[in-house]
Amino acid sequence: MPRLGRRVGVDWGGRPRAWRRRSWSTRAAAWLLALGALASACSGPIASLYPPRGDEVARRVWVVRHDWHTGLIVRREDVPAEVWPERDDFTGAAYLEVGWGDRDFYQAPQGTLWMGLKAAFWANDSVLHVAAFSTPPAVYFAGSEVAEIPLSTRGFHALAAFIADAYARTGEGRALPLGPGRYGHSRFYLGRERYVLTSCNVWTARALRAGGFPITPFWAITAANVMFQVGSGLGAAGVGRPSSLE
Repeated sequence: MPRLGRRVGVDWGGRPRAWRRRSWSTRAAAWLLALGALASACSGPIASLYPPRGDEVARRVWVVRHDWHTGLIVRREDVPAEVWPERDDFTGAAYLEVGWGDRDFYQAPQGTLWMGLKAAFWANDSVLHVAAFSTPPAVYFAGSEVAEIPLSTRGFHALAAFIADAYARTGEGRALPLGPGRYGHSRFYLGRERYVLTSCNVWTARALRAGGFPITPFWAITAANVMFQVGSGLGAAGVGRPSSLE
């Protein structure tokens, strides 16, 4: 029983403030549990896609780290033309590297702090950057961290379809090129999705996840995390971990 003269705190609805604090704590705990479930929901492999069956030929995908950015590399001849028709923009090349990002930041000769802040917090156009080359990925990107991932044919086609779906297209289904890329034989294309509250590395992880690989895009904000998750996924499958090539 409260002592005489002591006022018991209540909120605007007439409920004790202690009840309100417990209510907020309960809600916060529920949100954290839901967030944890969401973050971990995609951590395992998609069994129908990954790993490749022992009797099938694996389709190789490489992940390359460019400082803060990651890109995906595929063999051009592995890509079905009907799934990703833009592969034919680079005839004669053995490999295609694709990355995704904020249009202004990615296409700028030199990124600025303002561009970085705008990319992080404003909804902007996205672009794909596709580069073509013919030397092996570990040689072409010598000095960069490169990881090789074996996918099943089904998983590889799903990854290729994810990439193709990232292009903005005309009513006739044609991609919209935006001019030369950043290095070598490369080109920018307008992206379909808006770039907002995400990162190029999350997109890389989403593409790998579409192929069945055990990676969680929620955590893949940085290039370092993408490479860590790739190494963990390869290790769990008994394939090995990526290495830095000097």
